[in-house]
Amino acid sequence: MSTTQIVLLVIIIVIGGLVYKNKQHQKESAGINRITAQEFLSENVNKEGVFETSSGLQYEVLTQGNGAHHPLATSKVKVHYHGTLLNGSVFDSSVERNSPISFGLNQVISGWTEGVQLMKEGDKFRFFIPPNLGYGDQAAGKIEPGSLLIFEVELLKIES
Repeated sequence: MSTTQIVLLVIIIVIGGLVYKNKQHQKESAGINRITAQEFLSENVNKEGVFETSSGLQYEVLTQGNGAHHPLATSKVKVHYHGTLLNGSVFDSSVERNSPISFGLNQVISGWTEGVQLMKEGDKFRFFIPPNLGYGDQAAGKIEPGSLLIFEVELLKIES
């Protein structure tokens, strides 16, 4: 084996080890975060004004609008939202950007798809989205694996 081949082999082994170590860390983080999420949800569901769907999505109605219809899972909607983690850190917010967003409900995490269908135009809800209805055990930007997501969502318009 040449020196170049040996160096390449060592590099491949080191990279493989780092990838394995990162996956193990993510798996451990996901487990801890899932336990924390479940403990929070178990207590949260007992608070006045908090409802839970059969999937485990929890929500509370912050403001009731004047809308007459609920969007469908295939509807395109325009919303304002503010997303935080359980520790209160903001990971995304159209409110902070002062820029509402439009998207198809079938193009987002299942917690959003389910939750926004409960709303009518003008409603503002707070969603408590368990990991299985969010990003699961995958990290996503500032969101650690297994994280509970909290969103305040205002449904501005059902566009289609």
